[in-house]
Amino acid sequence: MPEIKRADATFPDELDDDDDFDPVAENDNPAERLHLAEAIRMAEAIVFASAEPVTEKALAARLPEGIDVPAVMAEMQRQYEKRGVNLVRVADAWAFRTAGDLGFLMSRDAPQQKKLSRAALEVLAIIAYHQPVTRAEIEEIRGVETSKGTLDTLMESTWVRMRGRRRTPGRPVTYGTTTAFLDHFGLAELRDLPGVDELKGAGLLSARMPSNFLVPLPPADPDELTEDEDPLTDIDLEELGLLTPRGGDD
Repeated sequence: MPEIKRADATFPDELDDDDDFDPVAENDNPAERLHLAEAIRMAEAIVFASAEPVTEKALAARLPEGIDVPAVMAEMQRQYEKRGVNLVRVADAWAFRTAGDLGFLMSRDAPQQKKLSRAALEVLAIIAYHQPVTRAEIEEIRGVETSKGTLDTLMESTWVRMRGRRRTPGRPVTYGTTTAFLDHFGLAELRDLPGVDELKGAGLLSARMPSNFLVPLPPADPDELTEDEDPLTDIDLEELGLLTPRGGDD
């Protein structure tokens, strides 16, 4: 859990993990203390009222100028960590979610989501770990053809998106995961995806896998295009059916 530390902050020797240390209360400057507390209240209201995770960029645009947004969110996350609702980070965004140990209270009311087919789960896993990845690359990894319907299903779930075009003949579309994917699976970032040891422990990989077998490390920033990718243009989106074609001049 991130902590807010000032350069002049002092910590008593007897302080341990069980102490309820409050960086706001411990601030010696009353004006700074009030400013930080008010910023936390404002950020709390913004995140609470939003149906989607709120990015730090959006928070910075709505909070008073000069506010240290990461510090504000880290402190608010600390304040909520023992409550029934927790503040969680999803990529570069923040959202309130039911505490993990209380999820059973909501299970009865949660809508039953349509289960993905085994093929869709395989494709989703490949995209998550190998992104940016093209359909041909997915088929090469799986060893079988991937139907367009499988990719359409994953995009309809909002877990997968088209992110660019590969700079190779035919300029194939590249796919990647979304913030909704991270949010659904409780991941703060892509690099929180389980590694080889965790996958083996969960029974998802054979213990007899080759010693040189590696699970790719997802990119730190899933929104940053790679050197061999071009961004999707309006013309690309029209060709892909994602944008209504513009009419010609009358």
